Amino acid sequence: MSSKTTALHLSPTEYHRHIMSRTVPALRFRGGDVRKWQGRLRRELARLVGDWPKTRCPLNVRSLWKRKHPLGTIEKIAFTSEPCSDVVAYICLPKGVKPPYTFMICLQGHSTGMHNSIGFHRDDETKPIKTEGDRDFAIGCMRRGLAALCVEQRSFGLRREQKQKMVSNHGCHDATMHAIMLGKTLLGERVYDVDRGIDYLATRGDADMKMIGVMGNSGGGTISVFSAALLPRIAFAMPSCYFCTFRDSIMSIGHCADNYVPGLLKHAEMSDIMGLFAPKPVVIVAGRTDDIFPIGATRAAFSDLRRIYKAAGAQNRCHLVVGGGGHRFYADDAWPVMLNEIGKLRLR
Repeated sequence: MSSKTTALHLSPTEYHRHIMSRTVPALRFRGGDVRKWQGRLRRELARLVGDWPKTRCPLNVRSLWKRKHPLGTIEKIAFTSEPCSDVVAYICLPKGVKPPYTFMICLQGHSTGMHNSIGFHRDDETKPIKTEGDRDFAIGCMRRGLAALCVEQRSFGLRREQKQKMVSNHGCHDATMHAIMLGKTLLGERVYDVDRGIDYLATRGDADMKMIGVMGNSGGGTISVFSAALLPRIAFAMPSCYFCTFRDSIMSIGHCADNYVPGLLKHAEMSDIMGLFAPKPVVIVAGRTDDIFPIGATRAAFSDLRRIYKAAGAQNRCHLVVGGGGHRFYADDAWPVMLNEIGKLRLR
């Protein structure tokens, strides 16, 4: 018997890529009635991201502190998303703007947390910091006359795991595995927190509930895409450094476990997920040299997305902005496009 192993297929990834090459997503958009297609895929997507509570618990909103900022006011709050799961968030209101406010829900990715959105230290919120890569989302909002709700995502920042010894350096790993065992996904739980954040905005009395958007970079871009796809109260979206093809990003390059939804690629590609948002305005932000969401695949996915928007009669509401660097947000490139879309929504 030959001892040579060069012809053996021993890598699990090789097997999975073989399966992927033969997988044709069953609910990809192939033309026809966009709304009927969206209804079918949205129902399947809601099932795949896992169970949500059948009834919503009281929000039990608590104000933790409130202070003035040169661009307006910032208040730190907590609210209950579901039993034993509290959300901390910043409410940032712009100076010189009268309510009702246009709100942007801001989501940080894998980082030290939501404090980056306001440019202050996580553990000393009186200490300013320099936020790299234009990730000071709330500051960007207030500077442009928008209000912001900055949500701390599960497993990040102040909501990082603190009760259990972790076996992974990635804070999202254990929570992702636990969720899967319980018939959930961490991704789905994070989208649910965004939905509960919208519930909170509805209680304030100063939010224009027809003018609520979502934005985020990397892991925040992930939840921006899925929130836009699943939450009908979101009116505009600006996901950054996530939109690509599943095949060329999370299925070809190492990523954290919280990016994955069991069975999803059997049904849809990422352009289909984002296509559930049509005809509402979306600004996709990407980095030309992003090494984990390759720009070539992003452009290919965007071409597919444009076909969906064209079928929905909204091709001009679908935008791709490409910054000159890597895996980060590009405020100067992206905001003018988004503000133009917001302006058109306000005129309706």
